[in-house]
Amino acid sequence: TVEANERLGFAADMRDYAFCKGMLEHLGIDEVRLMTNNPRKLAALKNAHINVVERVPLQEGRNPSNQHYLKTKANKLGHMFDPHFVDQTE
Repeated sequence: TVEANERLGFAADMRDYAFCKGMLEHLGIDEVRLMTNNPRKLAALKNAHINVVERVPLQEGRNPSNQHYLKTKANKLGHMFDPHFVDQTE
């Protein structure tokens, strides 16, 4: 996805998380445990004044079919994988 976006002249990740605050407020949620490896998602929620009390890493499902994808996410998007998880994707 990252490489496809770049080839098309788009940013690597064009998602916008600003809408999350209104949704969480509507649901009466004032803090979250965020399941992500994406530092941009974490920063976006914090910048929207969403109280992220914990980041829960997602590091399951590595397989030969997604090795390149995971390495790209780590290298181009700065995804926060455990070093052993990423090193094993070579």
